[in-house]
Amino acid sequence: MAAGCRPLSAAPDLTIAAGIARGLLKFAVSRGARPSDLAARSGMDPADLCDPDGRVPFERYAALMRAAKSLTGDPALALHYAEHVDFSEISVVGLLTLASETMIEAFDQMNRYGRLAVEVEGVGAGDRFVHSHERDGYWLTDLRRNPNAFHELTETTFGRMAWGTRQFGTTPFVLEVQVTHDDPGYADEYARIFRAPVRFGAPRNALRIDPAWSTHRVAAMPRYVFGVLSERADALLRSLESNRTARGRVESLIMPILHKGEVGMDAVAGQLGLSRQTLFRRLKAEGVTFEGVLDDLRRRLAEHYLTGRKVSVNETAYLVGFADPAAFSRAFKRWTGLSPKAWREAA
Repeated sequence: MAAGCRPLSAAPDLTIAAGIARGLLKFAVSRGARPSDLAARSGMDPADLCDPDGRVPFERYAALMRAAKSLTGDPALALHYAEHVDFSEISVVGLLTLASETMIEAFDQMNRYGRLAVEVEGVGAGDRFVHSHERDGYWLTDLRRNPNAFHELTETTFGRMAWGTRQFGTTPFVLEVQVTHDDPGYADEYARIFRAPVRFGAPRNALRIDPAWSTHRVAAMPRYVFGVLSERADALLRSLESNRTARGRVESLIMPILHKGEVGMDAVAGQLGLSRQTLFRRLKAEGVTFEGVLDDLRRRLAEHYLTGRKVSVNETAYLVGFADPAAFSRAFKRWTGLSPKAWREAA
């Protein structure tokens, strides 16, 4: 991890990729806002934004957006952020869309990996964007819940869709825009950016698009890159989903301090903002106990260290929280039926 950066605590209910928040902060600074003022108003510590694939609370991103609009004096900043900052520069999801064969495949990637960019209400593991053929055309609809609570996300999402497609052809992608929020006072910027009729106060957030775009070729990167990026995105998605469970959140807090050997349930519950009893109930609902999670994590890490052959048995014992190598050997034999030395030789 780079100097001056620090890891985040366990993920809260809704998060957004740190790269997107960092891109917004840098864009606001380029428009005249001071970093210290942005941090003070939003509670967003720049040290949380070093890893673009890290996670930050969505509510802080929303606060950062509002602070940026105020400090730059630009009420349409969200639209301008979408217009000027390429999605591929701030998110692995953006890179995946560029490496897709066709536009429809690019949108499939947005649905599959969209949570890596931003988690939204009311979608969960389902698709956020749906395509539908209707009497008046082909529509792409955003299903996130409570969109008017932060309409700026609609602006950045639809703005990037409109601007991102223009690098691949001159045929207009967006033919009509519907948004559920009222006219925010800069309808002229909507008209300039979307180059299509905009209906405010609509019953849904949706774009009517030219159906020819579904088969339009993208492939801005070699197919090999698509495979590499997909593997990276899959790993990030597994990590994100793990942190949605009580077990995953406990493990993420235990791992950095495991070597200290003093991993208590009360301390972990406190870091999660829970009582000991609440954490006990949540783990029980997932069929595990705190002691069981700790024991299993120690086993998995010990097997990893010994298989890698980069540390000794005694060093492995220390890294997984055993002050006494003999106690570690007994625990390892209980886990695997083999001594640490025999396991290493077999591996």
